[in-house]
Amino acid sequence: MTKAKDMIAVIDQSTSGTKALVVDRNGCVIARSSAEHIQYYPKPGWVEHDPLEIYGQVKAALQDVLRKAGIGAANLAALTVTNQRETAVLWDRHTGLPVHPAIVWQCQRTAEACQALRRANHEDTVRAKTGLVLDPYFTATKWRWMLEHVDGIQEKLRDGSLLAGTMDSWLVWKLTGGKVHATDYTNASRTSLFNIHTLRWDEELCGIFGVPASLLPAVRCSDEVFGVTADPDLFGEVAEVPISGIIGDSQAALFGNGCFYPGMAKATYGTGTSVLMNTGNKVQEAGNGLVTAVAWGKGGEITYALEAVIRSSGDCIKWVRDSLGLFHSFEEMEELLNQVSDNEGVYLVPAFVGLGAPYWAADARAAIVGMNRGTTKAHIIRAALESIAYQVYEAVELMQSESGIQLKELRTDGGASDNRRLMELQASLLDRSVVKSGVAELSAMGSAYMGGLGTGLWSSLEEIHSNAGAGIRYEPGMGEASRKRFIDGWKHAVACVLYGAKEA
Repeated sequence: MTKAKDMIAVIDQSTSGTKALVVDRNGCVIARSSAEHIQYYPKPGWVEHDPLEIYGQVKAALQDVLRKAGIGAANLAALTVTNQRETAVLWDRHTGLPVHPAIVWQCQRTAEACQALRRANHEDTVRAKTGLVLDPYFTATKWRWMLEHVDGIQEKLRDGSLLAGTMDSWLVWKLTGGKVHATDYTNASRTSLFNIHTLRWDEELCGIFGVPASLLPAVRCSDEVFGVTADPDLFGEVAEVPISGIIGDSQAALFGNGCFYPGMAKATYGTGTSVLMNTGNKVQEAGNGLVTAVAWGKGGEITYALEAVIRSSGDCIKWVRDSLGLFHSFEEMEELLNQVSDNEGVYLVPAFVGLGAPYWAADARAAIVGMNRGTTKAHIIRAALESIAYQVYEAVELMQSESGIQLKELRTDGGASDNRRLMELQASLLDRSVVKSGVAELSAMGSAYMGGLGTGLWSSLEEIHSNAGAGIRYEPGMGEASRKRFIDGWKHAVACVLYGAKEA
């Protein structure tokens, strides 16, 4: 067994489970391990995880992936972590035990608290300092809920026993044997307590949300070495592996997609679609439902991004399949799509839970517009697929308008990015190149690349870019007249939906 430190071990801790990967110097994944953890739903709208279960999975997955790769801790240049971003943990620094189950980013228990903060006119302050809207999605109100509802917690607060963190902070603290309480800029920026202008925890925000700054972790760049492993059970041997590459999962996917420069953007096509665009080293004020994000901290410098979340994309395809029964397999879907060469004016606006950016019409509801007697199920399936591309187009147009930065190219990943027809349409609507990644685990790769840069395994972004490979490139292939006709048809369909919401 070689003892060269030329491997990266990655922990990818997501909402549903934990993955561990081993990545070599060439950017190749040579081994994988994964396990799901339990989702707890104690009340309607509440979602919790067990932090101890998750840390146990981290250790088991890491040991398993090293065994599969045939290496030991001595081969690792770094251990890196990417994570579900807004999930809240509070724990006792003396016992190492959580004081309550982790409150997951999806949990809605603090919706009323957010409404109260809006009524108290705090939303503009929060938005100006953090780039975020007031929403239970983010971490601060979750910590406040625990501080108000957990038995005996005020005593722990008074005696200095409590520590607060997102999932990355919890894992780093456990991995280092309780020696390091730290987070990175991406995770800190999702808490509603971090000022993205001053790059510090904000005392006014801590006061608004009722979370003492003394509980919060130190904030560092993602490529810094946070500490070394010190849990003797981690590798089955005493080993001090540098811990670096700490970064939230969406930002890690942006980095893993190679979107290193302003104007580069990624879209992850899942149940919904997350669109992030690199906007460089200055904060771009955002409106119309966009969120200003810290893309990453690297080499002591901060890169920012704009973020848009599309609520229904892949979910729309699932609805057409499962609820309407128009096809049963993706092979059948492709056969049906091949029967029509044009949408013939049929559009599906998937406002099943309202419309997001740039419309933000919560009362809007889904509709199929433009059908005639010759419309077939193939047209409806095509309209469902194309609705994804139209929504991404509008998100990118909004980002360009808000930032003044023109899109260079769009990098794509996620299940629907495998569909050639969708990617070709996306390139034509945007009038830009679309590059479909050849790598599946982009959050993990972004974390690996960041940690590898921090520990010297890679020396530059150019070296990483050469490792990442070109992917599948799609170029615009539609004339301007056709492009305008399709976009105008989509906007007309959305206008019909908005008119219906207004009338209702």
